[in-house]
Amino acid sequence: NVSEKDAKKQGSNNKWPWYGAPIFCVIWFTLFYVTAIPSFYSYPNQLYIRDEVKHPDEFIGERAQIQLAEFAAIGNKMLGSMGHVNTLNFILREIEKINAQARKDIYELEWEVQHGRGTFYLWNVTSTYDNVTSVVAKIKRKDSQNNNYLLLNSHFDSEAKTPGVGDAGIMIVIMLETLRVISRSERPLVHPLVFLFNGAEETGLRASHSFITNHRWAPNCKALINLDSSGSGGREVLFQTGPNHPWLARYYKKHAPHPFSITLAEELFQNNFIPSDTDFRIFRDFGSLPGLDMAHALNGYVYHTTYDDFKNLERGTYQSTGENVLALTWALANAPELDDPAAHEEGHAIFFDFLGWFMIVYNESAGIAINIVVSISALICICLSLFMMTKGDAADAPKTVAKRFGIIFGVQVISVAVAWCLTILVAVFMHGVGLGQSWYYHIWMTFGLYFCPMFLGLGLVPAFYIQFAKKKTNMKLNQTIACFMHAHCILIVLVCLILTGLGIRSAFFPMIGLFFYTISLILQLVSKLTLKSNCFMTTHLLCQLLPFFYYTSILYMLLLIFVPMQGRDGPESKPDMLVALFIAVISTHFAGFLIPILLKFRKTKICMSIFGVLTIIFIILAATPVGFPYKPEVAAQRYFVLHTQRTLHDEKNITAVQESGFYVQPVDTRYSELYDTTLKNVEPASWLKDNCAAEPFCGLALYGGRWLKWKNEARWIYTDTAPAFPVKSEFALVSQQSLSANKQRYEFRLKGGDRIILFIAPKANVKITNWSFDETILTDKHSPPYFVHHVNAMIKTAYNIWLEFEHDATHVEAPYMKIAMVQHFLYHPESYTPAFKDFLKTFPDWTYTTDWFSSYDSWHF
Repeated sequence: NVSEKDAKKQGSNNKWPWYGAPIFCVIWFTLFYVTAIPSFYSYPNQLYIRDEVKHPDEFIGERAQIQLAEFAAIGNKMLGSMGHVNTLNFILREIEKINAQARKDIYELEWEVQHGRGTFYLWNVTSTYDNVTSVVAKIKRKDSQNNNYLLLNSHFDSEAKTPGVGDAGIMIVIMLETLRVISRSERPLVHPLVFLFNGAEETGLRASHSFITNHRWAPNCKALINLDSSGSGGREVLFQTGPNHPWLARYYKKHAPHPFSITLAEELFQNNFIPSDTDFRIFRDFGSLPGLDMAHALNGYVYHTTYDDFKNLERGTYQSTGENVLALTWALANAPELDDPAAHEEGHAIFFDFLGWFMIVYNESAGIAINIVVSISALICICLSLFMMTKGDAADAPKTVAKRFGIIFGVQVISVAVAWCLTILVAVFMHGVGLGQSWYYHIWMTFGLYFCPMFLGLGLVPAFYIQFAKKKTNMKLNQTIACFMHAHCILIVLVCLILTGLGIRSAFFPMIGLFFYTISLILQLVSKLTLKSNCFMTTHLLCQLLPFFYYTSILYMLLLIFVPMQGRDGPESKPDMLVALFIAVISTHFAGFLIPILLKFRKTKICMSIFGVLTIIFIILAATPVGFPYKPEVAAQRYFVLHTQRTLHDEKNITAVQESGFYVQPVDTRYSELYDTTLKNVEPASWLKDNCAAEPFCGLALYGGRWLKWKNEARWIYTDTAPAFPVKSEFALVSQQSLSANKQRYEFRLKGGDRIILFIAPKANVKITNWSFDETILTDKHSPPYFVHHVNAMIKTAYNIWLEFEHDATHVEAPYMKIAMVQHFLYHPESYTPAFKDFLKTFPDWTYTTDWFSSYDSWHF
């Protein structure tokens, strides 16, 4: 028997020098820095026009770059503006050039401008539109009689004040170059291609709805490649496939030369973690089209701003995305599945790439089997590893080892819980003291604020346990460390199986860590049984390399994508909580297998405490100018600012109130930064409360569905100056007809700007039974008030609508409803009043305003 003194000495000798702990951490950070980060910025060499002869049938990035420079020079491209018309003509000219150079002996190319009108329901808004314009082109081989088409879609319109280069001019020129290359190639093209150069995506996905519901080629479209952006270039991520068509993901895996995809992004997007949407939804919901949805997301700070320009676009984008789109277009155009997509509905796909090196795709059913097999294998290997700990001299009995492992499992559960609580507590604290989003521009701030608390919790609790228990067991330090990692593995197994049981395809995410940990256990067991040696540390660390690379690359990607999005996620959001949760979730997958290694070093608790010290230092930094989240022209704080005139009528429709003010709508949570300057004269909260009680949607000139959630954080500042409207508005009752003793029909004529919103609020005991818009709200019995958004492009005639009401009682006199008409004038800066210009100048240079003027008029009928 070994004396306690000798055991203590032996345990001390078994530890590594304390200074190895920071070296260990630096090594892993360096590995992340030299693998995960470069993989995100990996692009192919751009091909130039001079190289075209040597590279036939290949995407020429330089040509797309030249076209994008011309696209950018047009300026803003909002539907209804001259910039929109000029862009449409630019696309038509480029198609004419392509047609002039095309192989007319092989291909037939035709194109046209579509003018569409329609109505549909989306995002709590009933949308209507008239004269929405797009360019549609179709190319087919003359020797092909196939009538099943592949559709490619992207949009050329933009939001207010932005040239829309990244969103989505880059995709437009990539589509043009793809069309050009195909039109000159002799390669097979079994199925015709339809290119939809979409002119109204930013107005609520209207042009895609117009095409899929009205265009003569739409019924023949059997699959889709949708291209969009929430940033300014970079590697485009495949974030939606199908649905229920895994063959599309398999084609992407086989043919995309630069894969970048993950099922996790699809599930995050579809569960509204991303504050955007794409035309993919319209094609899926209204046309039942399966497809691939791809988007750029780098540098989301410039999204929908003036800075989404040519110089800010990532230069590697042209060739990287171009090669992917061209290869996928050719592959899907020749896919036999396109002739009968319904025959290939096989459930959802699980897909992910590994640092862009390769891609893995399998069906959801296969994913369930893989998750279960890997989880069970991990548990079996853990049991075998624990059994091996009972062998050898001075080993504890099996019952003692089992009891000790049970205690360690409990300690590990506590350590994970403490790590999560510390991380979330920091987020709550930062939000509560007004220091939230300090990481918005300085993403590196997340390391001290959220990574360090995670590492502290995961390491400090086991360190205290080891000090407490080292004299009470014969278990060696390496075995104790292994038990902590076994315990963590069991937690990950539980997560994997629960996610699998809930039908969440992202269960593959924990499965990856389980797979590599199981491999390391198998290698350790084989080594111990055959070589009679224990290579525990070496085997474990080598097997952790690949999952570490994968998890950290995903975490890096999510931070680069999601952090800029938090600047436009709404004033009611909790961005620090979201970022902390992302970091906690993903860190748990890799840190739980690496942090226990620090227990091998001397002065463990002191080393672990450094993470806590770093957290305190970073919190202090957040309170200094270093931690200020915004930077002029790079990472600005966003506001919508509307110079608004409000006219309210009483029940006799006599003007009761007419006033003007600046409606300021914050888009993130730190708008208190302006309380001493721009917002110092803002009306008190009681103003908003009173207006919410008296007017539909608080009497605010709301613009879209997301504004419905933001309205409680709206700010109003009175001004003596009314906006100068470029057109005269009209809202007139054309007729009122009694349909029965308790039913009335109203017809109205509306005239004004090209973006008109109606707020319709039936009176008590009154309901709308029918109207001239999409009937989803009525058939699904949504609660009033109702939000109707009408958009037209260069229509001078009046807009006529009708509504039918039913009262619970008979022979009840009007009014039956309150109706408000809101008009938005988004691209008329020449009509800004001096007062509005002066007010906009009060915003600091680290803010960005999306500004226009509007009107709000309400009546009783």
